[in-house]
Amino acid sequence: MEIRLGWPGTAPTRLAVTMRTPGADFELAAGFLLSEGLLDPDQRPASVTYCRDASVTADQLYNVVTVELDSPPRRAPAERFTTVSSACGVCGTQSLDELLEATPDPLPVKSTFASQLVASLPGRLSEEQPLFARTGALHAAAVFDFAGNLLLSREDIGRHNAVDKVAGARLLGRATFDQDSILCVSGRIGFDIVSKAVRARLAAVVGVGGPSSLAVEVAEAAGVTVCGFAKGDRFVTYSHPERLTGPSSADRSFTDQ
Repeated sequence: MEIRLGWPGTAPTRLAVTMRTPGADFELAAGFLLSEGLLDPDQRPASVTYCRDASVTADQLYNVVTVELDSPPRRAPAERFTTVSSACGVCGTQSLDELLEATPDPLPVKSTFASQLVASLPGRLSEEQPLFARTGALHAAAVFDFAGNLLLSREDIGRHNAVDKVAGARLLGRATFDQDSILCVSGRIGFDIVSKAVRARLAAVVGVGGPSSLAVEVAEAAGVTVCGFAKGDRFVTYSHPERLTGPSSADRSFTDQ
């Protein structure tokens, strides 16, 4: 899917092309802009539409999404935007520098959630994966509140796309949640996943896999709680365990590899 971005005085131009699972395309486009720091978490686009330019062929009609803003983006799009892999989101030295420079103040610990909740979330996420049940080939992301209520979930062939879709759903007013929410992902917790949680101002990330050392570093700096290897009744907390109440595993068994 091609994502185009325009604002007053600037005609829509290609920003990125990503391999995705069709569905929630508008959410994906909006969430991608948020993840890349072009929009603020409370900045709703003026419009998100499928492009109907004469240059778009019939077979690509629903593969080009145009996002129009009513004011310039919060920063200029990076030159690196071209093709985005479905296997990885924000990558590279330039994107890391951009994220760390633009990272807002660390999220304060305003409230806590029960440690017993953490290990149950991946199983509950799997119950919201009908396409994975049919194919065994898709990832998913979901947002839960601190009481454990499921707020929304999305599937996509790309882990980062699934996260962009849930973030975009809030941006477009299709879901409501605040920073005291938990992002649960179906795979490992890479830097790209944590960076998207930081951009969306989500206080916690839970995954069935482990985090990278860079993901933990960013989470520590941004005030985000990261819990990995969540399965059965066990998990490992890697950053900001003060958000958890009750018994928890606070091992920091990550490496720099």
